[in-house]
Amino acid sequence: MRRKEFEVFSEFIGSKGLRHTPQREEILDIFLSTEKHVSADELYKLVKKRYPGVGYVTVYRTMKLLSESGLCGEIDFGDGILRFEHKYGHEHHDHLICTKCGKFIEAMKPEIEKMQDKLAKRHGFTPTNHKLQIFGICRKCKL
Repeated sequence: MRRKEFEVFSEFIGSKGLRHTPQREEILDIFLSTEKHVSADELYKLVKKRYPGVGYVTVYRTMKLLSESGLCGEIDFGDGILRFEHKYGHEHHDHLICTKCGKFIEAMKPEIEKMQDKLAKRHGFTPTNHKLQIFGICRKCKL
């Protein structure tokens, strides 16, 4: 699976006229090995452990490129921290976010997707992307 992501990224980099660097490959490899919503700062710390010479700006810019290429998505859970999540080869999902503890729940509901499609069609709208985030208080924090 990872091999395909590297191909997608390589083609994207080439189409932008950018250089293919070992640092970008290292960052992609480490990002793909995480299965969580990771901030640029968290990813930088992981990269720094394996490759001390890679700078924060390189990590951040690479993540922006990964986002543009469709390999990852950007998400803000309302705390002002931009996080990145795997997108390529992953099923679309929405998020329920607790405003007290910051916990989030990934929700995959085909009914919601159908309703969104129906709404867009009714208004003659062609969606290209969407995010559904519901903010509230989780079960644990309500106690």
